Amino acid sequence: MIYTKLKSVKCIVLDVDGVLTNGNILVTEEGNQLRTFNVKDGYAIQYAIKQGFDIFVITGAKSLGIQKRFEGLGVKEIFLGISDKWTVMSSLLQRYQYTLAEVLFVGDDMPDYACMKQVGVAVAPSDAVEDIKKISHYISKFKGGEGVARDIIEKTLRLQEKWHIDVFTTSV
Repeated sequence: MIYTKLKSVKCIVLDVDGVLTNGNILVTEEGNQLRTFNVKDGYAIQYAIKQGFDIFVITGAKSLGIQKRFEGLGVKEIFLGISDKWTVMSSLLQRYQYTLAEVLFVGDDMPDYACMKQVGVAVAPSDAVEDIKKISHYISKFKGGEGVARDIIEKTLRLQEKWHIDVFTTSV
């Protein structure tokens, strides 16, 4: 069933903390918040964009580092400091003319719940909270910050025959 749903995906919406990071935040003496991101997630995000997918980031976090990271990967819509993710996401879907069935949302905690209940494919990392796991169509074997985005993006692209191995190899 999940594979059929993944074939319809055209848009991927990602939370940040607990999905693209492990949820830990290092706060410097100056008050800056530092996070680590998985480079394999980053590669999958930029590759999916090159394959024609729209990827949006909607997070409660407010960090210039997050903005810069995802702009650098080619994400065109990044929303920081959002407490009502459903309102933002539904506005995006209207603007880009996506149906809910065409949307995959990756989230890990209660601020993601409303979006995940509505979309065609709801995905959670293995360390997501139980309420989120219960409504997810797919629970990655990876924890937040350890390749969740790569896992589901690669699966989606492979099922849609958009993960091209020949792009990654060169002839000798």
